[in-house]
Amino acid sequence: MNATEQALAAYPELRRLMELRDAGWMFLPHTDPDGELVEVRGVRAWPGTGSADALLVRYVTDAAALRSSADGVVWQREGGLVEVVDGLLTLPAPGTPGAPRLVRGSAPGKLWLPRDA
Repeated sequence: MNATEQALAAYPELRRLMELRDAGWMFLPHTDPDGELVEVRGVRAWPGTGSADALLVRYVTDAAALRSSADGVVWQREGGLVEVVDGLLTLPAPGTPGAPRLVRGSAPGKLWLPRDA
């Protein structure tokens, strides 16, 4: 049994990262000074949209993800690895119906203030 098979046997939730990899994600392991793996970071860019998705996994029960656009963070989720990856996999592509986006309000040029009575 190779190292990947051993890891998947011990932590079957890691298969979800393989689903993201197959969907075009890139991953970078982050190690401490002793070479021990402390977290995995992943990213998926959406070319032509100015958007990107990011994932941080510290343990199968400690993961976080977000989508950012040119306007800022438009979606985020924290929780277990399976829950967070499910959120990413069901997130519509940027610019498509149902995709999260920032809504910017506008106000009139002058602010109305009540007069003292």
